[in-house]
Parts: sequence; structure tokens; C-alpha cells
Amino acid sequence: MHRIVKDFDFQLTAEDILKGQGIDPARASDRLKETAESVIDETHALLKPASIFTVVDVTDFEHKTVSYDGGFFEGSLVAKAMAGAEQLIIAVCTIGDSLELRVEEMMNENPVKALALDGAGIAGLRKVSIAMEDLISAEACDLKLELGMRAQPGQEGWPIEQQRQVFSVLPGDEIGVRLTESCLMLPRKSVSFVIPRGNNLKNGMSPCDFCSKRNRCEWRKDKQMA
Repeated sequence: MHRIVKDFDFQLTAEDILKGQGIDPARASDRLKETAESVIDETHALLKPASIFTVVDVTDFEHKTVSYDGGFFEGSLVAKAMAGAEQLIIAVCTIGDSLELRVEEMMNENPVKALALDGAGIAGLRKVSIAMEDLISAEACDLKLELGMRAQPGQEGWPIEQQRQVFSVLPGDEIGVRLTESCLMLPRKSVSFVIPRGNNLKNGMSPCDFCSKRNRCEWRKDKQMA
């Protein structure tokens, strides 16, 4: 049985929005900071955050395939990230399409503001997905179960086509999200992920550990230095 969450309470800052644009707030110009600040109220008016998620029992684990009630996931990332899982939490999050439509309208008249609004949408989606991870973590804590790393179809080692498995379990249309033939989600500001749960998980892993670019990734180097 799936559950829907729409009660999200968060406040975006100009720093969140700049990061959503891929801009280092410490290096942003005054104009960019002012623009980011100027779209905060409009962003909150346009955001329609929602998430749908479910918990499925793992029934088999063989080579690179994890089977569960209703389907399976396969790939090298799946094999490593979900090893030892007894259950999988499958989730889809979105901020709706109102903000995307507004960005499209604004792009010709004020591209700088449109880009700030788009960055705000990215930041908003991140807040929604983090809130869902917190909820999932709290429930696992209550059950005295461990959680593994969050993984997403489309990451290295997990083909994007596996989105079809996610949407075969979750009726994304109930929160306004649909899957295209190429396995992309609409609205674009949507994300799906799976978190393994159980008593004997391999902990201490992250998606970076499985990425072939990990030794030359500037983002990873910055994170390790932080």
C-alpha cells in the first residue's frame, strides 16, 4: 500500500537558490544575490510539493538483481547498494509543474530572473526529497531497522529504464507525475529513489563510491575537503 505526503514545511533562502543554479554563494555577484532574493516569495507560491512512497519486501537477491513483491531492480549499483536489504522504500517526489511553466513564460522577458526561479525549483525539490528521507529515517528508527544509501535509476550502474519498475509499483499520476517513453519524469522537477532497509545492510556507502569518475570529480574533492 502506498502513502502520499503533501504537508511539507520549509523556507528557501537566496543561498539555496544560488546553489540550485550551480553558483557558489560566496562568489555570486550582488546582482545575482538580489535576483535570488527577489524570487523567494514567488517560488513558494508556485511550489506544489508532493511525494508518494511505498515499502516492498525483498524476496530474492541474485547476482545483480534484487527481486521484490511486484517486480525487480537490476544493475551493478543495485547489487552493491541493496545488498542485505529485507525491504525497499520506493519513492517519487515532485514540486509540480507551475514553477516550470512560469520559468518558460519568463525566459524571454527576463532570463536572469527565469534562471533564478529555475534554480529555486531545483532547491525546492531537494528540500522535498530531504524531508522524505528524514521521514523514512524516523520510521526506520522507530522499527529499529538500518537504512542503506539512497539510489536513483539513471545513476551509473542503474539503467534509467528501471524507472518503469518504479512506476509499476507507484501510481505517480496520483501526485501528477508521469513517465515518458524515454523514462524521463514529467514534471521535470521530479525525482525517484529507492532506499534499502533491514538488519544486515552494508553501511558507509554513497553513490560516489560506485562512480567511475570518483577519482577526478571536483565536486567529490571539495566535499572531502569540507
